Amino acid sequence: MSQIEVLAVASELYPLVKTGGLADVAGALPKALKPLGVRVRTLLPGYPAVLAGLEKPRAVKALGEVYGGPARLLAGGADGLELYVLDAPHLYDRPGGPYGGPDGKDFADNARRFAALGWVAARIGQGLVPRWRPQVVHAHDWQAGLTAAYLAYDGAARPGVVCTIHNLAFQGQFDRRLLAELGLPPQSFTADGVEYYGDIGFLKAGVRLADRITTVSPTYAAEICTAERGMGMDGLLHGRADRLSGILNGIDTTTWDPATDPLLAQAYDAARLDARAVNKAALQKRLGLAAEPNAPLVGVVSRLSWQKGLDLLLAALPMLMAEGAQLAVLGAGEPALEQGFRAAAAAWPGRVACVFAYDEPLAHQIQGGADVLAVPSRFEPCGLTQLCALRYGAVPLVARVGGLADTIIDATPMSLASGAATGVQFAPVETPMLENAIRRTLELYRAPEAWRRLQLNGMATDVSWTQSARRYAQLYAGLLVERGA
Repeated sequence: MSQIEVLAVASELYPLVKTGGLADVAGALPKALKPLGVRVRTLLPGYPAVLAGLEKPRAVKALGEVYGGPARLLAGGADGLELYVLDAPHLYDRPGGPYGGPDGKDFADNARRFAALGWVAARIGQGLVPRWRPQVVHAHDWQAGLTAAYLAYDGAARPGVVCTIHNLAFQGQFDRRLLAELGLPPQSFTADGVEYYGDIGFLKAGVRLADRITTVSPTYAAEICTAERGMGMDGLLHGRADRLSGILNGIDTTTWDPATDPLLAQAYDAARLDARAVNKAALQKRLGLAAEPNAPLVGVVSRLSWQKGLDLLLAALPMLMAEGAQLAVLGAGEPALEQGFRAAAAAWPGRVACVFAYDEPLAHQIQGGADVLAVPSRFEPCGLTQLCALRYGAVPLVARVGGLADTIIDATPMSLASGAATGVQFAPVETPMLENAIRRTLELYRAPEAWRRLQLNGMATDVSWTQSARRYAQLYAGLLVERGA
């Protein structure tokens, strides 16, 4: 088959704008697909950071008035990626993050902001850009979900549509009274369209109207078809199970490479694993932790949220401190959790350190210097921090859910004996089980040969996009065959 042309639609993309794993995926997957004969161009909202980082921008099309103000489509590049940008200052030129203001509250017009993204994506799918028309439109998460609806209800010939769920907890649900304002026809407001529990569901529209649905791990794909994990969408997902697949995320192994990482105090690889000690000492110094080379150092790089199970880690802290461990936390989120970790740092000075921010260099330094990387999530679609931990020789301690279950091999007696173990899992996701997993992890840490084997197994694991990109390429190709394209 000749080259497949894909338009990806995303609300964030690393390195231009990032709040979580979606940005990493949007930035890395196109590069991994390119050698497989898939050319991806990505449509982004024109946030200030995106416009500032866009290389060689050029105007492609004046769009007239789009949801309350003038807009135009720009093209350019960034970090080797081909990009389209919806330049609509009335929607995107404002302080704050992609979804909310400096006060931490969501923007009141997010329905219009991301409906505009989907509407322009649909128009590109129908030939808006001169001399280029995508064969597949790949919509990421709820912010791009209406793309499928605009294509479905237009009535014109359309490309194939893929919708990827990165986290079902975020669904984009808005007031039904916005239907006409968002340019959706009355007939779209049904259970087979955009209607979702009496309102407009952006992600629901994508799930219902896309040709293919993917999510970011096989286990999560199964979990979201159940009432326990389906977040109200389990019936729909179960009904479309023949169109749903779980494809693991990878990481950009060029950005995340301990042998060449300029953000580390000391580069290292599997053959120079002892050099990690330099990074541990540097991390302890930077965070004000006691300079104790033999104290097990547990790292956390995460949003601070109930989903991530970090309240369980707070509850387990007295036990962790009694074991002589240290804790380094990087992340921001729910005020109660921030306050809890702030109190812990005050209660155990030199043993607990917290940075409540997004700090990419420090994230690398925790991966390169911590002995253990804790991810006690209640649910986790895929997770990327544990993949980075494997590559950097920080042993993952994870809950047995979603992508964590798919990517970490628990250090049981059998997996240790066979040389397959890469980390420690626990279930159910409760404090006593987490405490038990911490004890198991620290026992392994105190057995140097077993610990080194765990580290080396992790570092030998393929966490790149190679296999997963191949699956996406096959999915696109299969969709085109099905559509007779």
